[in-house]
Amino acid sequence: MQILDGGTGRQLKRIGAPFRQPEWSALALMESPEHVLQVHQDFIDAGADIITTNSYAVVPFHIGPERFHNQAADLLQRAGRLAVQGKQSAGRPVTVAAGIPPLFGSYAPNSFDPVKAIPMLHLFRDNLLPYGDLVLAETLSCTAEISAFQEVFADCGKAVWVSLSLDDDNPESGAPKLRSGEPLELALEVAQRHTLDAILFNCSQPEVMADGIGVARTILDPGISIGVYANAFPLKSTRTGLANRVISDIRPDLTPQKYRDFALHWQALGATIIGGCCGIGPEHIKAISAI
Repeated sequence: MQILDGGTGRQLKRIGAPFRQPEWSALALMESPEHVLQVHQDFIDAGADIITTNSYAVVPFHIGPERFHNQAADLLQRAGRLAVQGKQSAGRPVTVAAGIPPLFGSYAPNSFDPVKAIPMLHLFRDNLLPYGDLVLAETLSCTAEISAFQEVFADCGKAVWVSLSLDDDNPESGAPKLRSGEPLELALEVAQRHTLDAILFNCSQPEVMADGIGVARTILDPGISIGVYANAFPLKSTRTGLANRVISDIRPDLTPQKYRDFALHWQALGATIIGGCCGIGPEHIKAISAI
């Protein structure tokens, strides 16, 4: 099993880095890059085999259109260099994932603009991809996001990982769907139309991930890996429309041991890549790295 890192933004906040909305994790990238490097090292020390570049908030929504226009290329390169620096100081093999965020905000499928997205994705490809060993599209909430990402990155020459955010408003529904309401089956079919090395599920409640794995196992080609990195937000908190504007609470019940129990279940169902998203810290990663 490959171990991913955990939630960079919340770990930055936890260690005292500059952190607020709307800049989120990009604020430390701009003002205190040494904190970003420390977070990479924290997760590596906890057992992560894969660290993700701190590029999630390098989008106009978080840093503003003017700053994105003027600084995005430099910030993406900085994020890449910091991840590579963490990798090189690890003392063991570590993989860098070039993280491609949702371009118009998390959990916001209705805001996705495919025309504006393509040049933004090329900016990420040109300035971030050279630092990554693989490319990871994160928190995709509609099939249009998947298609746009694949259009730009399918022929990039590196492993292509696509991570989907599942609707977690009703964890016991048993019928996984994206946050757009589109069925997971459709999303997986769209993702497989181009180069695809792994499908993951991220930034959703751990309670909905098992159903996602089950659907993926029935639809994906056998050579495509399955992964999970859930968040620790309170149940039903992502339906408020404030996900990109406030700093949400973190569930007190999702202890490292309980997260490890979820991870064991995901592994038994066929997941071979496991880590954490928002609120999942090094202590959680340490617990699952011992599996």
